[in-house]
Amino acid sequence: MTTALLVINLLVALALIGTILIQRSEGGGLGIGSSQGMGSFMTGRGTATLLTRATSVLAAIFMVLCLVLALLNRGASSGVGGHDILAQPPAQSAPQAPTTGTSGTH
Repeated sequence: MTTALLVINLLVALALIGTILIQRSEGGGLGIGSSQGMGSFMTGRGTATLLTRATSVLAAIFMVLCLVLALLNRGASSGVGGHDILAQPPAQSAPQAPTTGTSGTH
């Protein structure tokens, strides 16, 4: 399940990146407002609204997927071989002097 959610999250992230890069910084959105090819399909304002709405929806889906993945994996590192970066390191004990086997008194 986690793998499927990760793949979906990756696809949503790529779609979000593409949607953001398509938009013009002036808010024109694809520049389809002129009398070129598909100019009668949507006005410039309609395209900008569509891309803004698509960006909002994709961002919301991305955030929800990230939260779900975080909740699903919150206890995953507590198993064998897990590592908690917030855990205190074990106390270092002073090295003991090697024993020679004789008690020192004869």
